[in-house]
Amino acid sequence: MSLKIYRVVSDFFYRYFSDEEAVILFILFVLFFVLVYTFGSILTPLFTAIILSYLLSPLVDKLQSYKVPHGLAVIAVFASFFGVAFVALLVMIPALVKQVSGLVGDVPRMMRLFQEQLAGLPVRYPELLSDELVNQWIGSLDLSQVGQQVSGWLPNVVTFSLNTLSSVIGVLIYVIVVPLMVFFILKDREQLWLTFKSILPEQRRLMNQIALEMNQQIANYIRGKVIEILIVGTTSFVTLGLLGLDYAALLSVIIGFSVLIPYIGATVVTIPVFAIGLFQWGFGPQLYWVLMAYLIIQILDGNVLVPLLFSEAVNLHPVAIIVSVLIFGGIWGFWGVFFAIPLATLVKAIINAWPNNSLSTQASGSGS
Repeated sequence: MSLKIYRVVSDFFYRYFSDEEAVILFILFVLFFVLVYTFGSILTPLFTAIILSYLLSPLVDKLQSYKVPHGLAVIAVFASFFGVAFVALLVMIPALVKQVSGLVGDVPRMMRLFQEQLAGLPVRYPELLSDELVNQWIGSLDLSQVGQQVSGWLPNVVTFSLNTLSSVIGVLIYVIVVPLMVFFILKDREQLWLTFKSILPEQRRLMNQIALEMNQQIANYIRGKVIEILIVGTTSFVTLGLLGLDYAALLSVIIGFSVLIPYIGATVVTIPVFAIGLFQWGFGPQLYWVLMAYLIIQILDGNVLVPLLFSEAVNLHPVAIIVSVLIFGGIWGFWGVFFAIPLATLVKAIINAWPNNSLSTQASGSGS
Protein backbone atom coordinates (compact mmCIF):
# COMPACT_ATOMS: atom_id res chain seq x y z
CA MET A 1 0.00 0.00 0.00
CA SER A 2 2.78 2.44 0.95
CA LEU A 3 4.60 1.58 -2.29
CA LYS A 4 1.50 2.49 -4.34
CA ILE A 5 1.17 5.80 -2.51
CA TYR A 6 4.85 6.51 -3.13
CA ARG A 7 4.43 5.81 -6.85
CA VAL A 8 1.38 8.07 -7.09
CA VAL A 9 3.20 10.92 -5.33
CA SER A 10 6.40 10.45 -7.33
CA ASP A 11 4.47 10.32 -10.62
CA PHE A 12 2.65 13.52 -9.68
CA PHE A 13 5.88 15.37 -8.90
CA TYR A 14 7.58 14.03 -12.01
CA ARG A 15 4.66 15.11 -14.18
CA TYR A 16 4.39 18.68 -12.87
CA PHE A 17 7.67 19.53 -11.09
CA SER A 18 10.44 17.83 -13.04
CA ASP A 19 11.00 21.11 -14.90
CA GLU A 20 13.40 23.31 -12.89
CA GLU A 21 11.65 26.51 -14.00
CA ALA A 22 8.30 25.12 -12.86
CA VAL A 23 9.69 24.57 -9.37
CA ILE A 24 11.12 28.10 -9.24
CA LEU A 25 7.86 29.58 -10.49
CA PHE A 26 5.88 27.64 -7.89
CA ILE A 27 8.15 28.88 -5.09
CA LEU A 28 7.89 32.48 -6.32
CA PHE A 29 4.11 32.36 -6.40
CA VAL A 30 3.91 30.83 -2.93
CA LEU A 31 6.22 33.56 -1.59
CA PHE A 32 4.18 36.24 -3.35
CA PHE A 33 0.86 35.04 -1.94
CA VAL A 34 2.33 34.69 1.57
CA LEU A 35 3.81 38.19 1.32
CA VAL A 36 0.55 39.75 0.15
CA TYR A 37 -1.53 37.82 2.68
CA THR A 38 0.78 38.80 5.55
CA PHE A 39 1.53 42.41 4.61
CA GLY A 40 -1.44 43.18 2.35
CA SER A 41 -2.67 46.16 4.35
CA ILE A 42 0.81 47.68 4.46
CA LEU A 43 1.34 47.18 0.72
CA THR A 44 -2.06 48.62 -0.25
CA PRO A 45 -0.60 52.07 -1.16
CA LEU A 46 1.90 50.33 -3.43
CA PHE A 47 -0.87 48.34 -5.14
CA THR A 48 -2.85 51.55 -5.59
CA ALA A 49 0.13 53.31 -7.13
CA ILE A 50 0.79 50.40 -9.51
CA ILE A 51 -2.85 50.36 -10.63
CA LEU A 52 -2.84 54.11 -11.27
CA SER A 53 0.42 53.78 -13.17
CA TYR A 54 -1.18 51.09 -15.33
CA LEU A 55 -3.98 53.51 -16.10
CA LEU A 56 -1.76 56.48 -16.89
CA SER A 57 1.15 54.84 -18.72
CA PRO A 58 -0.68 54.67 -22.11
CA LEU A 59 -1.27 58.43 -21.92
CA VAL A 60 2.45 59.00 -21.33
CA ASP A 61 3.27 56.75 -24.30
CA LYS A 62 0.73 58.64 -26.43
CA LEU A 63 2.33 61.99 -25.65
CA GLN A 64 5.78 60.56 -26.34
CA SER A 65 4.56 59.39 -29.75
CA TYR A 66 4.02 63.10 -30.55
CA LYS A 67 7.71 63.79 -29.77
CA VAL A 68 7.02 65.09 -26.25
CA PRO A 69 10.02 64.41 -23.95
CA HIS A 70 9.48 61.62 -21.45
CA GLY A 71 9.83 63.82 -18.36
CA LEU A 72 7.46 66.47 -19.68
CA ALA A 73 4.91 63.81 -20.71
CA VAL A 74 5.01 62.29 -17.20
CA ILE A 75 4.54 65.69 -15.55
CA ALA A 76 1.65 66.63 -17.88
CA VAL A 77 -0.24 63.35 -17.36
CA PHE A 78 0.46 63.29 -13.62
CA ALA A 79 -0.67 66.90 -13.04
CA SER A 80 -3.77 66.53 -15.22
CA PHE A 81 -4.96 63.32 -13.58
CA PHE A 82 -4.46 64.32 -9.96
CA GLY A 83 -5.75 67.84 -10.63
CA VAL A 84 -9.01 66.47 -12.02
CA ALA A 85 -9.20 63.89 -9.21
CA PHE A 86 -8.69 66.59 -6.56
CA VAL A 87 -11.45 68.80 -8.00
CA ALA A 88 -13.81 65.82 -8.34
CA LEU A 89 -13.24 64.84 -4.70
CA LEU A 90 -13.87 68.40 -3.55
CA VAL A 91 -17.23 68.28 -5.32
CA MET A 92 -18.23 64.71 -4.49
CA ILE A 93 -17.19 64.27 -0.87
CA PRO A 94 -19.35 67.07 0.62
CA ALA A 95 -22.36 65.86 -1.37
CA LEU A 96 -21.84 62.25 -0.27
CA VAL A 97 -21.31 63.23 3.37
CA LYS A 98 -24.51 65.28 3.27
CA GLN A 99 -26.48 62.40 1.76
CA VAL A 100 -25.07 59.87 4.24
CA SER A 101 -26.00 62.17 7.13
CA GLY A 102 -29.48 62.63 5.70
CA LEU A 103 -29.90 58.89 5.24
CA VAL A 104 -28.82 58.21 8.82
CA GLY A 105 -31.33 60.78 10.08
CA ASP A 106 -34.10 59.22 7.98
CA VAL A 107 -33.55 55.66 9.22
CA PRO A 108 -36.20 55.81 12.01
CA ARG A 109 -38.78 57.28 9.60
CA MET A 110 -37.91 54.64 6.99
CA MET A 111 -38.37 51.89 9.55
CA ARG A 112 -41.79 53.22 10.50
CA LEU A 113 -42.83 53.45 6.86
CA PHE A 114 -41.58 49.93 6.25
CA GLN A 115 -43.64 48.72 9.17
CA GLU A 116 -46.71 50.47 7.75
CA GLN A 117 -46.11 48.91 4.35
CA LEU A 118 -45.85 45.47 5.93
CA ALA A 119 -49.05 46.05 7.87
CA GLY A 120 -50.86 46.92 4.63
CA LEU A 121 -49.82 43.78 2.76
CA PRO A 122 -52.77 41.62 3.97
CA VAL A 123 -55.16 44.22 2.52
CA ARG A 124 -53.46 44.13 -0.88
CA TYR A 125 -52.86 40.39 -0.98
CA PRO A 126 -55.45 38.75 1.32
CA GLU A 127 -55.19 35.43 -0.51
CA LEU A 128 -51.46 35.21 0.19
CA LEU A 129 -50.89 36.86 3.58
CA SER A 130 -52.87 36.97 6.80
CA ASP A 131 -52.88 39.62 9.54
CA GLU A 132 -51.49 37.13 12.05
CA LEU A 133 -48.49 36.27 9.86
CA VAL A 134 -47.62 39.91 9.16
CA ASN A 135 -47.98 40.81 12.84
CA GLN A 136 -45.55 38.02 13.66
CA TRP A 137 -43.06 39.47 11.15
CA ILE A 138 -43.40 42.96 12.63
CA GLY A 139 -43.05 41.68 16.17
CA SER A 140 -39.98 39.57 15.42
CA LEU A 141 -38.22 42.39 13.55
CA ASP A 142 -38.95 45.11 16.16
CA LEU A 143 -38.28 47.69 13.48
CA SER A 144 -38.64 50.77 15.65
CA GLN A 145 -35.87 49.59 17.98
CA VAL A 146 -33.66 48.70 15.00
CA GLY A 147 -34.14 52.17 13.54
CA GLN A 148 -33.21 53.86 16.82
CA GLN A 149 -30.11 51.69 17.21
CA VAL A 150 -28.92 52.33 13.68
CA SER A 151 -29.57 56.08 13.81
CA GLY A 152 -27.68 56.32 17.10
CA TRP A 153 -24.85 53.99 16.13
CA LEU A 154 -23.86 55.26 12.69
CA PRO A 155 -23.05 58.87 13.63
CA ASN A 156 -20.87 57.62 16.48
CA VAL A 157 -18.99 55.34 14.12
CA VAL A 158 -18.49 58.14 11.58
CA THR A 159 -17.32 60.56 14.29
CA PHE A 160 -14.99 58.00 15.80
CA SER A 161 -13.45 57.03 12.47
CA LEU A 162 -12.86 60.65 11.51
CA ASN A 163 -11.25 61.49 14.84
CA THR A 164 -8.92 58.53 15.15
CA LEU A 165 -5.24 59.09 14.50
CA SER A 166 -4.95 56.00 12.34
CA SER A 167 -7.55 57.32 9.92
CA VAL A 168 -5.72 60.64 9.61
CA ILE A 169 -2.42 58.86 9.01
CA GLY A 170 -4.07 56.58 6.46
CA VAL A 171 -5.49 59.55 4.57
CA LEU A 172 -2.11 61.29 4.61
CA ILE A 173 -0.44 58.16 3.23
CA TYR A 174 -2.83 58.00 0.32
CA VAL A 175 -2.78 61.75 -0.32
CA ILE A 176 1.00 62.13 -0.21
CA VAL A 177 2.71 58.77 -0.66
CA VAL A 178 0.53 57.30 -3.43
CA PRO A 179 0.92 60.26 -5.83
CA LEU A 180 4.67 60.31 -5.20
CA MET A 181 4.95 56.60 -5.99
CA VAL A 182 2.81 57.03 -9.12
CA PHE A 183 5.08 59.82 -10.34
CA PHE A 184 8.30 57.86 -9.83
CA ILE A 185 6.85 54.64 -11.28
CA LEU A 186 5.81 56.54 -14.42
CA LYS A 187 9.15 58.33 -14.59
CA ASP A 188 11.41 55.30 -14.02
CA ARG A 189 9.21 52.38 -15.12
CA GLU A 190 11.77 51.11 -17.67
CA GLN A 191 14.56 51.00 -15.07
CA LEU A 192 12.23 49.44 -12.49
CA TRP A 193 11.18 46.76 -14.97
CA LEU A 194 14.82 45.96 -15.87
CA THR A 195 15.69 45.73 -12.17
CA PHE A 196 12.78 43.38 -11.54
CA LYS A 197 13.79 41.16 -14.48
CA SER A 198 17.38 40.99 -13.22
CA ILE A 199 16.11 39.32 -10.02
CA LEU A 200 14.38 36.55 -11.96
CA PRO A 201 16.21 33.46 -13.24
CA GLU A 202 17.86 33.78 -16.66
CA GLN A 203 15.91 30.80 -18.01
CA ARG A 204 12.30 31.90 -17.73
CA ARG A 205 10.49 30.59 -20.78
CA LEU A 206 7.46 29.59 -18.71
CA MET A 207 7.38 32.92 -16.89
CA ASN A 208 7.63 34.86 -20.15
CA GLN A 209 4.80 32.85 -21.66
CA ILE A 210 2.52 33.56 -18.70
CA ALA A 211 3.60 37.22 -18.51
CA LEU A 212 2.90 37.84 -22.20
CA GLU A 213 -0.55 36.32 -21.86
CA MET A 214 -1.47 38.22 -18.71
CA ASN A 215 0.22 41.63 -19.04
CA GLN A 216 -2.05 43.13 -21.68
CA GLN A 217 -5.12 41.39 -20.33
CA ILE A 218 -4.66 42.73 -16.79
CA ALA A 219 -3.92 46.24 -18.07
CA ASN A 220 -7.02 46.21 -20.26
CA TYR A 221 -9.10 44.85 -17.40
CA ILE A 222 -8.05 47.61 -15.00
CA ARG A 223 -8.64 50.39 -17.51
CA GLY A 224 -11.91 48.89 -18.70
CA LYS A 225 -13.20 48.37 -15.17
CA VAL A 226 -12.42 51.97 -14.16
CA ILE A 227 -14.19 53.27 -17.28
CA GLU A 228 -17.14 50.97 -16.56
CA ILE A 229 -17.43 52.27 -12.99
CA LEU A 230 -17.42 55.88 -14.22
CA ILE A 231 -19.98 55.27 -16.98
CA VAL A 232 -22.37 53.18 -14.88
CA GLY A 233 -22.08 55.51 -11.88
CA THR A 234 -22.62 58.68 -13.94
CA THR A 235 -25.52 57.17 -15.88
CA SER A 236 -27.15 56.00 -12.65
CA PHE A 237 -26.74 59.44 -11.06
CA VAL A 238 -28.34 61.23 -14.02
CA THR A 239 -31.15 58.67 -14.33
CA LEU A 240 -32.04 58.45 -10.65
CA GLY A 241 -31.77 62.22 -10.31
CA LEU A 242 -34.16 62.81 -13.19
CA LEU A 243 -36.61 60.34 -11.67
CA GLY A 244 -36.46 62.25 -8.38
CA LEU A 245 -35.13 59.43 -6.20
CA ASP A 246 -33.63 60.54 -2.89
CA TYR A 247 -29.93 59.93 -2.24
CA ALA A 248 -29.22 59.61 -5.98
CA ALA A 249 -25.54 60.55 -5.57
CA LEU A 250 -24.94 57.98 -2.83
CA LEU A 251 -26.79 55.25 -4.70
CA SER A 252 -24.95 56.03 -7.95
CA VAL A 253 -21.58 55.57 -6.23
CA ILE A 254 -22.74 52.23 -4.82
CA ILE A 255 -24.10 51.13 -8.21
CA GLY A 256 -20.88 52.17 -9.94
CA PHE A 257 -18.67 50.14 -7.62
CA SER A 258 -21.06 47.19 -7.73
CA VAL A 259 -19.69 46.29 -11.19
CA LEU A 260 -16.54 45.10 -9.43
CA ILE A 261 -18.43 42.00 -8.32
CA PRO A 262 -19.95 40.29 -11.37
CA TYR A 263 -23.46 38.89 -10.96
CA ILE A 264 -23.47 39.44 -7.17
CA GLY A 265 -23.00 43.23 -7.11
CA ALA A 266 -25.97 44.13 -9.30
CA THR A 267 -28.24 41.80 -7.32
CA VAL A 268 -27.19 43.13 -3.91
CA VAL A 269 -27.46 46.82 -4.91
CA THR A 270 -31.06 46.24 -5.98
CA ILE A 271 -31.97 46.11 -2.28
CA PRO A 272 -31.04 49.73 -1.34
CA VAL A 273 -32.48 51.07 -4.62
CA PHE A 274 -35.77 49.28 -3.97
CA ALA A 275 -35.80 50.18 -0.26
CA ILE A 276 -35.24 53.91 -0.73
CA GLY A 277 -37.80 54.03 -3.56
CA LEU A 278 -40.29 52.17 -1.40
CA PHE A 279 -39.77 54.49 1.57
CA GLN A 280 -40.08 57.55 -0.66
CA TRP A 281 -43.14 56.59 -2.72
CA GLY A 282 -44.48 53.27 -1.48
CA PHE A 283 -45.73 50.74 -4.01
CA GLY A 284 -46.55 53.01 -6.92
CA PRO A 285 -45.64 54.01 -10.48
CA GLN A 286 -42.57 56.02 -9.41
CA LEU A 287 -41.05 52.99 -7.70
CA TYR A 288 -41.69 50.81 -10.74
CA TRP A 289 -40.09 53.40 -13.05
CA VAL A 290 -36.97 53.50 -10.86
CA LEU A 291 -36.69 49.71 -10.80
CA MET A 292 -37.21 49.54 -14.55
CA ALA A 293 -34.54 52.20 -15.15
CA TYR A 294 -32.11 50.35 -12.86
CA LEU A 295 -32.83 47.09 -14.71
CA ILE A 296 -32.21 48.77 -18.09
CA ILE A 297 -28.87 50.16 -16.82
CA GLN A 298 -27.79 46.69 -15.70
CA ILE A 299 -28.88 45.10 -19.00
CA LEU A 300 -27.01 47.71 -21.06
CA ASP A 301 -23.95 47.33 -18.84
CA GLY A 302 -23.83 43.55 -19.19
CA ASN A 303 -24.78 43.27 -22.86
CA VAL A 304 -23.38 46.44 -24.46
CA LEU A 305 -20.80 48.18 -22.28
CA VAL A 306 -18.89 45.13 -21.05
CA PRO A 307 -18.45 43.59 -24.55
CA LEU A 308 -17.23 46.98 -25.85
CA LEU A 309 -14.76 47.58 -23.02
CA PHE A 310 -13.56 44.00 -22.72
CA SER A 311 -13.30 42.94 -26.35
CA GLU A 312 -10.96 40.10 -25.34
CA ALA A 313 -13.50 38.41 -23.12
CA VAL A 314 -12.24 36.47 -20.13
CA ASN A 315 -13.10 32.88 -20.87
CA LEU A 316 -14.16 31.88 -17.37
CA HIS A 317 -17.26 30.05 -16.26
CA PRO A 318 -19.63 32.15 -14.07
CA VAL A 319 -19.16 29.69 -11.21
CA ALA A 320 -15.38 30.15 -11.44
CA ILE A 321 -15.81 33.94 -11.37
CA ILE A 322 -18.07 33.85 -8.30
CA VAL A 323 -15.75 31.42 -6.48
CA SER A 324 -12.73 33.61 -7.28
CA VAL A 325 -14.55 36.69 -5.96
CA LEU A 326 -15.37 34.85 -2.71
CA ILE A 327 -11.86 33.44 -2.24
CA PHE A 328 -9.72 36.45 -3.18
CA GLY A 329 -12.17 38.89 -1.60
CA GLY A 330 -12.01 36.93 1.63
CA ILE A 331 -8.20 36.98 1.56
CA TRP A 332 -7.47 40.55 0.40
CA GLY A 333 -10.72 42.45 0.84
CA PHE A 334 -11.44 45.20 -1.70
CA TRP A 335 -8.37 44.56 -3.84
CA GLY A 336 -9.12 40.85 -3.86
CA VAL A 337 -12.58 41.61 -5.25
CA PHE A 338 -11.15 44.10 -7.75
CA PHE A 339 -8.56 41.64 -9.06
CA ALA A 340 -10.62 38.47 -8.67
CA ILE A 341 -11.13 37.99 -12.42
CA PRO A 342 -7.50 38.77 -13.42
CA LEU A 343 -6.22 36.49 -10.66
CA ALA A 344 -8.55 33.70 -11.76
CA THR A 345 -7.37 34.22 -15.34
CA LEU A 346 -3.77 34.13 -14.13
CA VAL A 347 -4.37 30.82 -12.37
CA LYS A 348 -5.90 29.46 -15.56
CA ALA A 349 -2.95 30.70 -17.65
CA ILE A 350 -0.51 29.04 -15.27
CA ILE A 351 -2.39 25.75 -15.44
CA ASN A 352 -2.47 25.90 -19.25
CA ALA A 353 1.23 26.76 -19.53
CA TRP A 354 2.48 24.40 -16.82
CA PRO A 355 4.68 21.62 -18.24
CA ASN A 356 3.16 18.14 -18.19
CA ASN A 357 5.80 15.53 -18.86
CA SER A 358 3.28 12.72 -18.98
CA LEU A 359 1.32 14.35 -21.78
CA SER A 360 4.47 15.37 -23.66
CA THR A 361 5.86 11.87 -23.38
CA GLN A 362 2.64 10.38 -24.71
CA ALA A 363 2.61 12.86 -27.59
CA SER A 364 6.18 12.07 -28.53
CA GLY A 365 5.52 8.36 -28.24
CA SER A 366 2.45 8.52 -30.48
CA GLY A 367 4.35 10.66 -32.99
CA SER A 368 7.11 8.09 -33.26
